[in-house]
Amino acid sequence: MRLSSLADYAVVMMGAAARHCGSASLVDAEGRKRARTSATELAAETGIPLPTAQKLVSLLTRAGLLKSVRGAGGGIKLARPSAAISLADIIEAIEGPIAMTNCTTHTTCSCTIAPDCTVKPHWNAVNSAIRGALGDVSLASISAGARI
Repeated sequence: MRLSSLADYAVVMMGAAARHCGSASLVDAEGRKRARTSATELAAETGIPLPTAQKLVSLLTRAGLLKSVRGAGGGIKLARPSAAISLADIIEAIEGPIAMTNCTTHTTCSCTIAPDCTVKPHWNAVNSAIRGALGDVSLASISAGARI
């Protein structure tokens, strides 16, 4: 199993967003804690191209992981605490449900061996184990100790 570049970028970008939006050590020019960031700032910090960062912000906002704030002092921020966002949440926001095979996520399977497949009943256990492992890794742990 390999993550798409977009999912990988989403994890990197959410880690940067967590550092910007959840760290008391980040302050603005007036000494106030920064609670928001922007796709432009995240792109510059992570090296992710701006159009890709903007697309990710849209997908992550739609999935309820980021929140867009309008107006003066607006920007984007985490929709919930970084400890309450898992690696699985981020990956599923980009890739959809975590599944090793298509036959476990679709009601109909177009696989030619489906009628005689003895493996299909076991994929749900594998998928659950992978989802569980990814679910155990919080955004807080991903972003902890990383330098900006």
